[in-house]
Amino acid sequence: MKEWTTAEWESNSQSANIAAYYLYAPMCGTCQVASKMMEVVEELLPSVKIGQANLNYVENIAVDQQIESVPCLLIAENGQVREKIYAFQSVPYLYDRLRKNI
Repeated sequence: MKEWTTAEWESNSQSANIAAYYLYAPMCGTCQVASKMMEVVEELLPSVKIGQANLNYVENIAVDQQIESVPCLLIAENGQVREKIYAFQSVPYLYDRLRKNI
């Protein structure tokens, strides 16, 4: 997954039908597991634009989207955030959550 800035997230979420933004913290063990899951999901869904960011560097997103914890996956549909996922249960779960929005 490519690291996105706030501007890249805004651009991709506006230009794509579905875009996802994976937010993490580098010292978070759960985030490391979620990162591996997201890499698999990204391979399974090449039509979905997926980026990631260290939440420490995009704190304006944390404030604007009222992020409660990491890991967090923002799913935007046509420029609007439709879903926030905090519990990365499994690869099939994440796949289904993104796929339902396609």
